[in-house]
Order: sequence, then structure tokens, then C-alpha cells
Amino acid sequence: MNLTPEELHRYSRHTLLPEVGVAGQEKLKQAKVLLVGTGGLGSPLALYLAAAGVGTLGLVDYDTVDASNLQRQVIHGTSDIGRRKLDSAADAIAELNPNVAVVRHEMALNSANALDIVREYDVVADGTDNFPTRYLVNDACVLLGKPNAYGSIFRFEGQASVFAYEDGPCYRCLYPEPPPPGLVPSCAEGGVLGILPGVVGLIQATEVVKLILGIGETLKGRLLLYDALNMRFRELKLRRNPECPVCGDNPSVTKLVDYHQFCGMPTEIAPSEVRAKLSRGDDFVLIDVREPHEHQARNIPQALLIPLGTLPRRVAELDRSKQIIIHCKSGMRSATACNLLRESGFPNVLNMRGGIDSWL
Repeated sequence: MNLTPEELHRYSRHTLLPEVGVAGQEKLKQAKVLLVGTGGLGSPLALYLAAAGVGTLGLVDYDTVDASNLQRQVIHGTSDIGRRKLDSAADAIAELNPNVAVVRHEMALNSANALDIVREYDVVADGTDNFPTRYLVNDACVLLGKPNAYGSIFRFEGQASVFAYEDGPCYRCLYPEPPPPGLVPSCAEGGVLGILPGVVGLIQATEVVKLILGIGETLKGRLLLYDALNMRFRELKLRRNPECPVCGDNPSVTKLVDYHQFCGMPTEIAPSEVRAKLSRGDDFVLIDVREPHEHQARNIPQALLIPLGTLPRRVAELDRSKQIIIHCKSGMRSATACNLLRESGFPNVLNMRGGIDSWL
């Protein structure tokens, strides 16, 4: 895949580097990278990989741009509010580098489609913000032998590593078991410094480029920890766990599983389905487990307000024979509430996916 005169000029600062050169730039042009998510981490990943000349970028996302995204998701702009993130991101990539082919996967990555999607790419960059998808991406990468440039962010802290590469460890070697649902808040629940995903996403992008070029020392076998508040980096050594159920010597996980169930997450229902049920007058109970001040700011009128902290002592108020649908801001607290009710003997409990943010 030869470079055009325009590309030779565009990438001239790359080709001057002995470690890259024209041959390396041609490798980047031939490469196919899958970005799972076009949010906080996916934004710098997409922009810098496009600028670097990665030939094909696959984007996985099914969300729309919200004003609250713009504090950190720099690939989108104010005029994109309400648009599909895939469309907004693709337009930004095309403006930055029209030589890059964008493949849009407008869907939630799940056990049914992940292998078919991941199989078509050379490297995967995980920019997700939830544990079921992280385990799903990890297992798909291990099963298909694709390196996973991993990153995660929370409040003022970030992590980055390279998993499922050569004989290195995978994500399950670091976190064999997911945390209990609701224990670790999402960015929507706990907040995040807007600049943080830029730093972590650029570390991921750097690792992706090095993996494609086969240069330098990657983060394989190392977990890089970044503390933005105190501006400190530190590093933990990681080793492949020979007992790991996915990448170990005798793996027990040889196909993708139900990752929501694996992470103890309740069955979800889309906001559009909840709206349809309300419109039809279906007999169910909709519960809002946010705090009163959140409910006052914006709410679904038909929802019963029971803050999560008060739910254990108000269980007796609820009818076990009815279907119960629970929502919060983005889906984390409601997942905790669903598990609490299930443990209390409620057989039909659903979590409204994405909370009131997605409802709006």
C-alpha cells in the first residue's frame, strides 16, 4: 500500500524518524484499529490515530452527543448535540484526515457480535466505561489473539496497559473478578476531570502505534497508573496468571459468556421500551432511586421516588407480584437497587439502561 505524494508530505515528520520511515508509515496505512467507544477515551484515540495515518478506524458506539459530554469528549462539538456519536466522530476524522476509512458499528458490543467485529481488526483500543464490556473486550481479544490497548479513568485517576499481547497477561489476570454492582461509580455518577481522558487516551494511542510498527517497549506486563491531582505516574508489574480462565495454561472460558450476568448486573430495559409501556398503561412500578434534589431537577412524572439509601427499609411498600423497573442517573445505583430487590425475593426486576440521562 504505497503512499501518495500528498501522504508523503502529510506524514513527513513521521518518515523522518528512523523507527518509522516510509515503510512504517505504510504499515500504519495498512492497519485496522477498532475503537470501542467514542467518548472520553475514544475521542483522543480517534483523533490522534487518524492524524497518525492509521488507514482504517472501526468505531463502536450507539449513543448520541449530550451537552454534558463536551467537557471531555473533544471529538464532538456544540453543534453535534443530539447527533449520533458515530456521525459526529466520523465527520471530525474526515476533516482531520480524509485518507482514513471509518467503519461505523452502531450497536452495543455483546457476546453475539463481538467476535465477528473484533476479528476484522489488527488492534483493539478499549475506551469503555463499564465492567461487562471490559471483560467482553478482553475475552474476545484473547480468543482471537488481538492486542488490547486498555485504558480507564475515574475522577482524577487513570490506568493504561496492553493486554492479550504475545505471552503477556490479560485483563482477567489483573482483575479476576468484577467488583459488586454499584460499588465503583461511573463517571456520570462520580465525576471525572475533563482533561484526564485526554492523557490516558493519548497513552493508549501511543501504544496502538507502537504495536502496529513493532517498535519500542509496550505496556505489556505493566499497569501504568496516573494521578492527575498530584501529577504522578507510577507503575505496577503484571504477570500472566497460569490459572487465568481465559489466557491461562488450561483455559475454561473458550467462548464468550453473558457478561452482564458474570458481573452481577441485572437485566436491562431500554428507555424507549419503558416509554412504550407507560404509553400503553402497562401494570408495572417505575422507581427512581436518585436523591430528592436530583429528582426535583428532572424526573419522569410516573416514577416513585425511593432514594437508594432508603430502599432497604421501604421494601415492604412494594408489591412482589408486579414488574418493577428502576432507574437512576446513568444506571449504576439502579443496578445496585435491582440486586437488592432480587435478593429480597422480587422475581421481576429490570434496570432502565442509561438512567434518566438516556431517557432524556
